[in-house]
Amino acid sequence: MMMLDWSRRAACLGMDPELFFPISLEGPGRSQVERAKAICGGCPVRQPCLDYALRTRQFDGIWGGTDPDQRRELMVKAAPRRETVPARARPGDH
Repeated sequence: MMMLDWSRRAACLGMDPELFFPISLEGPGRSQVERAKAICGGCPVRQPCLDYALRTRQFDGIWGGTDPDQRRELMVKAAPRRETVPARARPGDH
């Protein structure tokens, strides 16, 4: 597997990956999420990490300092809006 160039400068490099993939975002897992986000907070490649997670639709774990719910929200905000086009009237329709 080819390593992403930005990941070689990540603050989490060499850390236990399980820290960034808590079993739950609530209860005891909440402190794990906060520890992982704190590490991301000082990471020099936080934005490329987040961009990668959004682009590849990573729905698990902490990426770029965000949890899955935060990334889903970002994906929804970034999704192209579909404009509703009114149906064309056909001859004979009233």
